[in-house]
Parts: sequence; structure tokens; C-alpha cells
Amino acid sequence: MAQIEFNKIDKQYDDFNALNDVTFSIEQGEFVFIVGHSGAGKSTLIKLLIREELPDSGTILFEGNDLQKVPYTELSMLRRKIGVVFQDFRLLESRTVYENVAIALEVVEASPEDVKNVVPNALNMVGLAKKADNYPKHLSGGEKQRISIARALAHEPKVLVLDEPTGMIDPDAAEDILKILYKINSLGTTIIMTTHNEQLVDKSKKRVIRIEKGKVVSDKKGGKYRA
Repeated sequence: MAQIEFNKIDKQYDDFNALNDVTFSIEQGEFVFIVGHSGAGKSTLIKLLIREELPDSGTILFEGNDLQKVPYTELSMLRRKIGVVFQDFRLLESRTVYENVAIALEVVEASPEDVKNVVPNALNMVGLAKKADNYPKHLSGGEKQRISIARALAHEPKVLVLDEPTGMIDPDAAEDILKILYKINSLGTTIIMTTHNEQLVDKSKKRVIRIEKGKVVSDKKGGKYRA
């Protein structure tokens, strides 16, 4: 059984078909790029996967469970299993690096002991343990994105979804982010990354799903951005 399954998914906004008959599956531990032009439907896929929105038709399964049938009261538990990293960091400027990661645990009422154990490990994973007491304004764009990744890792998700995570950082920082993602993936976490970064995709030689006008037009392991 695949970890994630999209089966004949349709999603429409007014007169715009965001997704049309989208079908694919992702196995646990895969590293998958989702590529396509702006408006192709990439972000819509992510919103559906974290149950921020519902499809108009079709089914989405996560670990065999139909996401449309997950009760509202259980959505927070689902979202702990699927960590999400956004392009614009979404950090609290008034909190330190440590506090920005810790808040992900505090909102679910984790014990102080758990926070003390998890946060340093998450920061170490992204190479920012020595900057735990810094504030976001003193960090580069690449470092801010690494904080976002550490925050998403705080719940030890089974899947890490990244929506254009290198879109606001320089090429060297993007390379560093990719190395971190390889390390996270090597530990068994599924990685799903939407991107416009053609160079990163081609260099990675991972599975590439291309979407155009809401449809999957190619799906290749060891693929390229434009293949």
C-alpha cells in the first residue's frame, strides 16, 4: 500500500480547473519533486494533502485513510504527520530561533521536557544549533528557511512537504537546503517538494512529477525538470 494516493482528483475554483483527473501515488521514504508553471496546480495539491481544502471529486488516501473522511477534531493529528514548509518562512520576528521551533510543540501542549529534548535535535539536524539564541532579523534567507524546516520536523512527521522552499534564497543556500533534505530523507521521511528551480531538480535525479494546466503530464524516476 502506498503512503499517499491521489485518485482521479478534480478541483475547481469558480470557472478555473485547478486540477483535472490527477492520479499518482507516493511510497514511504520517496523523494519527489512536483514541478510546473505558476498556476499549474502544485500548491492546490499541497492544500488538499493537508486537508486545508477538499477535492470536488476523487479520493486522497494517506496511510490507507480517506482524508475527506478525517473528522475535523483529528486534523491537528494529521498535520503533525505531514510537516509543511512554505516559501516565505512564516517566522515570528520577536522570538529567537529556539523559540520559533519550540512554539510548534507548545501549541500542542508538549511538556517542557519534550521541548528541551526535541528542539536542540531539530536545530542540529539543520545545522543551526549554535544560533539558537539569535533572532530571525540576524539570519540570512537560507538560515530562516532552515528554521522553518526545523520547526516542521519538531513533530517528527512521516512526510515533509515543501512549497517552493528555495524561491526566496540564493543558489548556494538552496544547495544547502537540498543537502539537509537528503539527510532527512535518508532517515526515512518522505519528501515532497514543489519548485521552479530547474538546476536543483536536474542535479538531484529524483522522481519528478510535472503538472501542466491541472494535469499530470509526466511522472519519471530519475527525471529532469523539463523531461
